[in-house]
Amino acid sequence: MISQKAKYALRALVALARAEAGKSLLISDIAEAHDIPKKFLEQILLELKHHGLVQSRRGQFGGYRLLKRPEDITFGRVLRIIDGPMAPLPCLSKIAYRRCDDCRSEAACEIRRIFAEVANSTRHILDNATLADAIADLESSKPRPSRSRTTP
Repeated sequence: MISQKAKYALRALVALARAEAGKSLLISDIAEAHDIPKKFLEQILLELKHHGLVQSRRGQFGGYRLLKRPEDITFGRVLRIIDGPMAPLPCLSKIAYRRCDDCRSEAACEIRRIFAEVANSTRHILDNATLADAIADLESSKPRPSRSRTTP
């Protein structure tokens, strides 16, 4: 399960991805539109800025905007930045591996084998799903207005 902080980060990034090219969005506008506490969003965006995903500008046309293209920002990267390792067991983590305290043998662990499949599938999906995909999926799921043809 992802944290509320990660959900807020993804919502904010999707909002920035949907923004007009080159346009910055104010934190207050993102927070209000997506029901995110403003102070919390400030911290999240600052963290994303330190990791090179967004940039901020001051002044009349200031705010935040994506530093990378939506196609280049994966859900997996965002989740690792915000929540850390995605592995369901510490012995399956790629970035924070540690042997389970009660483990006798990783090679013979039935639990590890099953959760390794889960972790690999999850990583594959999240490391290939981008902000652009999220926007495209959202756009394609909207009901389209019906076009009735009239014949003369």
